Amino acid sequence: MGFYEDRVLPRVIDVLLGNAKMGKLRTRAMEGMSGTVVEIGFGSGTNVPYYPAEVERVLAVDPATSGRKIASKRLVASAVPVDFVGLDGESLPLEDASVDNVLSTWTLCTIPDVDMALAEVARVLRPGGRLYFLEHGLSDDPAVAARQHRFDHLQEKIAGGCHLDRDHTAIIGRSPLSVERVANFSIQGPKVMSYMYSGTAIKA
Repeated sequence: MGFYEDRVLPRVIDVLLGNAKMGKLRTRAMEGMSGTVVEIGFGSGTNVPYYPAEVERVLAVDPATSGRKIASKRLVASAVPVDFVGLDGESLPLEDASVDNVLSTWTLCTIPDVDMALAEVARVLRPGGRLYFLEHGLSDDPAVAARQHRFDHLQEKIAGGCHLDRDHTAIIGRSPLSVERVANFSIQGPKVMSYMYSGTAIKA
């Protein structure tokens, strides 16, 4: 991981996604989450203030170690203990069936081998455990989707591997998890980046 991805990009993401408006989306996305949670793409801890009271412990995974410094104030104020356990969502250093739930917010768009990461999520989840997700992705508007496909390669280069055109319903649907619910909606901002997927998938 280069200087830009490790030191600069986490701060940019913190500014863009760490505000109260995005916090409302996070709160809704995490409704029902409890127990021991693996958060892939922990970043600068922007989810920390919104963890439900039922969450007992968070195991954080993120390749940008500088995000931990940005997260320090949120971590100090958090009632939920957070332990940093790994750098790579494609290889989680955890035992099989060892966690209650997994959280991903604006992360599945970036993981290079997202299918491998979701297989890892399924592996570490206990039966009946859930993946809670909030992601931007492929629009249902054909004109917007065409622009997403056109600019995806540029976005990947300037945004640390982030993709504009991933269909998260389809991606999660082909994983070992079963999609329970998905809400699609648009938020304010550039149309190529503002179509959201929020929902849960369960391990049988």
